[in-house]
Amino acid sequence: MEQEEIQGKIFEYMQQMKGKKKLKEKDIIKKISADTGEEKDTVKKALRAMIDVGKLMYSYGGGASSVEIPSEEYLKEKGLI
Repeated sequence: MEQEEIQGKIFEYMQQMKGKKKLKEKDIIKKISADTGEEKDTVKKALRAMIDVGKLMYSYGGGASSVEIPSEEYLKEKGLI
């Protein structure tokens, strides 16, 4: 499976879970790896690539980090859109 396909699955899952539950990086990797049959390391690289380009972002709250889809305001502030 190509990295773009994996990233598509990750983004689709993130959209489904938006507003329902804060997702930790390892939870996303575990879920997508199980769904696609890809190695966890491959999924992790795809996830990190999405974070690097700003399609996803880390957020911190309550002493724990999670991954989420950035808001349009955040993307405009960072000059990504």
